[in-house]
Amino acid sequence: MTVEAVRKIAVMIPLLGEEEAQAAADAVRSGWVAQGPRVAQFEETFAARVGAAHGVAVSSCTTGLHLAMLAVGVGPGDEVIVPSLSFIATANAVRYVGATPVFADVELATGNVTVETLDAVRTSRTRAVIAVHQGGVPLDLVPLRAAAAEWGVALVEDAACAAGSTVDGKPVGAGALIAAWSFHPRKLVTTGEGGMVTVDNPEWATRLKRLREHGMNVSAADRHKSAQPILEAYLETGYNYRMTDIQAAIGLVQLGRLDGIIAQRRDLAARYHELLADVPGAVPVRDPAHGTTNYQSFWVLLEPEFGASRDEALAALAAAGVSARRGIMAAHLEPAYEGHAYKDLTNTERLTRDSLILPLHHAVTEDDQRYIVDILRGLGRA
Repeated sequence: MTVEAVRKIAVMIPLLGEEEAQAAADAVRSGWVAQGPRVAQFEETFAARVGAAHGVAVSSCTTGLHLAMLAVGVGPGDEVIVPSLSFIATANAVRYVGATPVFADVELATGNVTVETLDAVRTSRTRAVIAVHQGGVPLDLVPLRAAAAEWGVALVEDAACAAGSTVDGKPVGAGALIAAWSFHPRKLVTTGEGGMVTVDNPEWATRLKRLREHGMNVSAADRHKSAQPILEAYLETGYNYRMTDIQAAIGLVQLGRLDGIIAQRRDLAARYHELLADVPGAVPVRDPAHGTTNYQSFWVLLEPEFGASRDEALAALAAAGVSARRGIMAAHLEPAYEGHAYKDLTNTERLTRDSLILPLHHAVTEDDQRYIVDILRGLGRA
């Protein structure tokens, strides 16, 4: 008797191929491996793709959020409203500048903050909001931007997961005061590690580029291109948040794949929706009425009628070789924020406790999806 081997289905595999390898090799052979012309090209191309005037490449979305806090003038004594339901970097970026993160709840359907959840925790000390396009699901930006303007606070968009998502017929990023993006391997566009900040304000773009390079008034690339010696000056305390040309070369190839990646992910998501339709209590994420998601994360909220806990579902999937993940974390429940005051976060706690993320990437087959959903269906009926 033969025993069928247990499948191994990863939660995410980045789509990288020979083109990316060749682009990286070309950058190495050029001799320009630090921040240089390919970074500048990547900045311009990415900004155009998301509908922004300027792009500033950085070492991660986390460093991008840090610079965004500096750009909008947040500092000690200020409060910044953030969702607890986000990777912890969102809240940490507020602490980096000596301000206090204030946790807002989210709506269940999208995992995103709303005007109502923000207003519930807003105070006279609120200087800014970091609103997250959760797992690629776009924020409802029209009311959020109107509220931010009325309140006199800066609306910073954490678009780490949202490359290629749309809101009101436009790409996420269009019209943003400032947005931060991630190119981590879990994202649709990856450079290994890396990030981007996009803005329309040219003065902000200039300062952001200075801050990412130790506060220098001229980039290393411009100094090397000059026929005459340039004695740089350091205008303010800055950081080493630069991206390399090797990363940017990979990113340019990845951007060319983005539309195809999104189309495939949306096809896979549609099949999950169809397969999960007869699984009681399993509620998958969907497009909101105001936009489309790139399905960076395909999460399923398990209602009580499902009949098993999220952790039981994760264990059953793992035993069958499926690498699913818990739903989005809640920062206020982590040891780093122990003792940090917060108000009602009912939906946040439900989503982080009762949701899981299913595999969704180019290597997932229809048979894999049926296999995964069959496990959930059987568990729910057990």
